[in-house]
Amino acid sequence: MTFAPDIEASLKTIVNLLNTEVQIVDMLSTVADLDEFLDSENFEGSRAHNQAELRSIRQLRAQLKSIWTGEEDDAVFRVNQILRNANAQPQLIKSENLGYHLHATTTSTPLYDRLAVDAAMALAEVIRTGGIDRLRVCASSDCQNALLDLSRNRSKMYCDTGNCANREHVRAYRARKSGRSSTKS
Repeated sequence: MTFAPDIEASLKTIVNLLNTEVQIVDMLSTVADLDEFLDSENFEGSRAHNQAELRSIRQLRAQLKSIWTGEEDDAVFRVNQILRNANAQPQLIKSENLGYHLHATTTSTPLYDRLAVDAAMALAEVIRTGGIDRLRVCASSDCQNALLDLSRNRSKMYCDTGNCANREHVRAYRARKSGRSSTKS
């Protein structure tokens, strides 16, 4: 499925934000970690650079995880709640990289609201176009990372953050080999 470039960029930011919490390791444990994440995502606008902002983004991450892994009706409710709470007011903005696209906040809006509304707008588009099943969790037995399936046939099963697909293919190969060798004995 093809989404508009700004929607796809927002969805990838959501995936990257969700994947900052990897099992027992939290890669957003300091304000510097948050700054590094936002810089890597080219997220513009004002920042407070403080603990309260860090806590709010970690809270947003939890909200987005419940949307990502939840049922469609609950996702719709939560997306609408984010948009209402932030008093989102969509408007067309033109940028050099993306051309015309929708923004529902200004660059001076607090970071939590900007990030939350961008995510909610992208998730609303996914839901609206019947693509919520494209929001997945890695199928590897030892990974819980979020993944976004943009393949035509909706077949992506493993995340891009590790070697999950390779590890699972090796496991399957070894299982097949061990099954063959035990039947030959």
